[in-house]
Amino acid sequence: MKIYNTMTRQKEEFVPLTEGKLLMYVCGPTVYNYIHIGNARPMIVFDTFRRYMEYKGYEVNYVSNFTDVDDKIIQKAAQEGVDASVVSARYITECKKDMEDLNVMPATVHPLATEEIDGMIEMTGQLIDKGYAYVAEDGTVYFRTGKFKDYGKLSHKNLEDLQAGHRDIQVTGELKESPSDFVLWKPKKEGEPFWNSPWCEGRPGWHMECSVMSKKYLGETIDIHAGGEDLIFPHHENEIAQSEAASGRPFARYWMHNGFLNIDNHKMSKSAGNFFTVREIGEKYDLQVLRFFMLSAHYRSPLNFSAELMEAAKSSLERILTAADNLTRLRDAARAGAMTDEETKLYEAADVFRQKFGQAMDDDCNTADAVAAVFELVKYINLNASAEHTKEYLQKLYDCLHTLCGVLGIRIEREAQLLDADIEKLIEERTAARKNKDFARADQIRDELAGLGILLKDTREGVTWKRV
Repeated sequence: MKIYNTMTRQKEEFVPLTEGKLLMYVCGPTVYNYIHIGNARPMIVFDTFRRYMEYKGYEVNYVSNFTDVDDKIIQKAAQEGVDASVVSARYITECKKDMEDLNVMPATVHPLATEEIDGMIEMTGQLIDKGYAYVAEDGTVYFRTGKFKDYGKLSHKNLEDLQAGHRDIQVTGELKESPSDFVLWKPKKEGEPFWNSPWCEGRPGWHMECSVMSKKYLGETIDIHAGGEDLIFPHHENEIAQSEAASGRPFARYWMHNGFLNIDNHKMSKSAGNFFTVREIGEKYDLQVLRFFMLSAHYRSPLNFSAELMEAAKSSLERILTAADNLTRLRDAARAGAMTDEETKLYEAADVFRQKFGQAMDDDCNTADAVAAVFELVKYINLNASAEHTKEYLQKLYDCLHTLCGVLGIRIEREAQLLDADIEKLIEERTAARKNKDFARADQIRDELAGLGILLKDTREGVTWKRV
């Protein structure tokens, strides 16, 4: 298969370090709030890539971290009057719930930055010893970018230009030798969490966290490092510099980056009022719809999110689920017995869609074309599955659809859930019970609905509800 390597800016044949194995690191979220739909895109696309590699027979070691110490976490904790660890633990739990609802598989390891501080102090010390880092008067440790000759090779930025005054990508400081030098360790501020180090009481720089976690769980050189394209510079560029300076070896052989997600053709931001969490989208749609929407475009392409496009994704996904429902109904009612010769030929002819699916995924994880192949299979199934066919034949068609959708992380088995009309009927019954002062029954209905993920809210205008 071929992968577009951000480092070389071209598609390259994927050759793993060890045959049959894949070492992959994907930068995870900073856990200070619910994840937003921009966070969800790399989770979904690289989970799909991982699923496909496992489908191809690879043994995948997939590491994705949680950044659980950060300025935003500390700020949130201060606002709430709690320890930063309380905030990070809460939102790690919430993130894992959203990932489960998105059908994102748990990583092989989900390391936490705060549990790997010793490794970060060790690597920082190595960089100081090798002359790649220096300690400022206040105890801050900076990486000396001018000493790393390949600095800028991923982002294709020129160090001289950076040092000349590109203010949008620099942080100037009197204690730095150069404006482009970046922090490996920084001193604590009043009320912040901190760890002891040889330089000061403080905490690691963000870039250092991922380098150390990748090294610990995958090794000094890995197959693939991935994340959103907003991480190319400075995060991934700095990871490369400090990792390769410390080890003297290549950090990652392939770099994969997903494109930006826009909202109604505008950049997503809280100030613009177009910021959506995964949890909020889950109140309106089954999150399988969001996953399907994300996979309907190539991962490197910019993706525009809108209500109209989500409705289109919902309708498209429904076509697949309806085909699966029909197959299940036909299979359950079908006669037993081996496939006929005609059925064998029909099933063998369906293999062309599996091949198309594989060709699309082998071409830089082209999920858009893979989804198109699934729709071709659905059309074929609708034309070539009937009550006259054997159970074995219908089961094989179902298994083929199930397998390909499984690679995409799309569940084709519908979860049993109350219809809107059933919910409204129960709400009417609860309203009547309250009028009759049968509060025990009213509370019982509320609890039953809550257990099914239906949250009621009593207002002056009546009862409203939503799925959670």
